[in-house]
Amino acid sequence: MIAAVLAILLAQADGYTPPPGSEPALHITGYVDLGWAKAAGNGTSFASGDTRIPADYGVDTFAPAVNSRGEVASTDSGGRFTNGFLPHSMGIGGHPSFLVNTVDVDFRYSPATAPLMLFTRLQFLPRFSADGESTRVLAEQAFARVIPFASQEFALSLGKFDSVFGIEYLENEANLRTGVTPSLIARYTTGQSLGAKAFYRIQIAPLWTAVSVNVAATNGGTLIEPLAPQNASLTGTPSFSGRFGIEVNLPSIELKVGASALDGPRNDQSAPGVRQKALGLDGRLVFGPLELRGELIGLTQDEGAGDKVNGLGTHTVVSKFDVRGGYGQLALGFDFSGALRRIAIYGRYDRRHAQFEGFVPITVDRLTAGARVDVWDNLALKGEYLINRELAGAPNVDNDVVTSSLIYTW
Repeated sequence: MIAAVLAILLAQADGYTPPPGSEPALHITGYVDLGWAKAAGNGTSFASGDTRIPADYGVDTFAPAVNSRGEVASTDSGGRFTNGFLPHSMGIGGHPSFLVNTVDVDFRYSPATAPLMLFTRLQFLPRFSADGESTRVLAEQAFARVIPFASQEFALSLGKFDSVFGIEYLENEANLRTGVTPSLIARYTTGQSLGAKAFYRIQIAPLWTAVSVNVAATNGGTLIEPLAPQNASLTGTPSFSGRFGIEVNLPSIELKVGASALDGPRNDQSAPGVRQKALGLDGRLVFGPLELRGELIGLTQDEGAGDKVNGLGTHTVVSKFDVRGGYGQLALGFDFSGALRRIAIYGRYDRRHAQFEGFVPITVDRLTAGARVDVWDNLALKGEYLINRELAGAPNVDNDVVTSSLIYTW
């Protein structure tokens, strides 16, 4: 009897392995993103004395971003007319403030009896309402994914999911993003889309290479919700987007390059013949502690009628719009054991040239520097400084930003 008990105790000391199929089908995880930010000036890109209207056609309202969602310190135009080319705002103006950026809860259900995964991401966004923003509960993602063939990297998804354009959408969530803020072109490529998508990747083992295709048919394409609503189709015609990628995974170096495209109707108006088209290129290089990544995009939107609608409400004119832009980011990351797990320092350069038809084109750029420190397995601290510059077409304003983020993942 004593020998039998000792045998059981020794087996338990070696660790317990649950039998197949005993893992829970439902997993609940999430994160909390807390921040502190200070934007220069009044927290906007609007200049006093600039009487041009729409006011948001002559500046980059997205420049003074303060968090990973791309929300800005303020969008207060001083009473001047705007036509909906605006991000969401944290409403802090030029005042330093503590922030609750995102409270995220993820539900993932994977039954043991089927190659199926159901995923829902709910986000709670506490906001100060002085400039029109209010606290929201957002179903950022809600989709079903099936992998029909066990021998193939092939997946079909239906619902609301991340964009398939480029690579920046991979860092949409604050706990995944190296830095704090998104790039100046993220507004065109990182929106969540409602529809269907398919992903396929094939490994070419002798060449240490993989080729992938990611395609989607969705309500509104890849723009973020403040620019184009995604939860319903306003035209009745889907937009198509996709990315073709090549990965080279050598023992000491990893290289990934891709080309993306978007074609379909603008979903901020009702006519299916009013189109938008985009092309993009992206690349990532990882060598030891160094990571270099970059992305380019060109986007054109046709002119429409007077029925513009976006995530911020109803406006007036659907203006023709052209934009070219991109970014490059260099990061150095060092891993450690113990409580301190990782330290990363990074710098990014962004540039964007855009024009609404009939208005002066504007060119802006941004210099970003920051650091991220990961402690244990679930805590990250980030600090970042953004230098925003108006190069042509827009008045010079003081809209630099100091921002930070503390993220607890559970």
